Amino acid sequence: MGIGFMDRWRARHARRPGGIPPQPDEATMAELLAECGLLRELAGDAGVQLDDGVASLTALDQLLPRWRDDPEVSEWLGNDAGLYLGTVLHRTVPGTAWRLDVERDHPLLVLPGDRELDVAVIGHSWADEGSPQLAAAYRAATDG
Repeated sequence: MGIGFMDRWRARHARRPGGIPPQPDEATMAELLAECGLLRELAGDAGVQLDDGVASLTALDQLLPRWRDDPEVSEWLGNDAGLYLGTVLHRTVPGTAWRLDVERDHPLLVLPGDRELDVAVIGHSWADEGSPQLAAAYRAATDG
């Protein structure tokens, strides 16, 4: 899937006694998933400040999708967009937590009420097709 934080996390824990734990601790996971380097760079180049707030999702939705011309960029951007959506939800919705689906090596966002949201799928759809808009996905996650 191209989420590099898992490789860094595994490498760091592989050297420790006891090896790799089944789940990264939630705080570490939240910090690593919030990096979204490519998205932050692309947004910054377009003059959009990503402050991990809800309004920044709307600003991202307004960007011209120039990245669609490069499938490699679109793939990474989709991951970053989904992780950024998850980061905004994590920081603004109390009781939200990250969980690693170890079978798929894939992060999921767990919303209050134990509803799981695969934000990477949403991010890829946004990067590839522009739909759903990230702000609309946020509203759907918080209304549901």
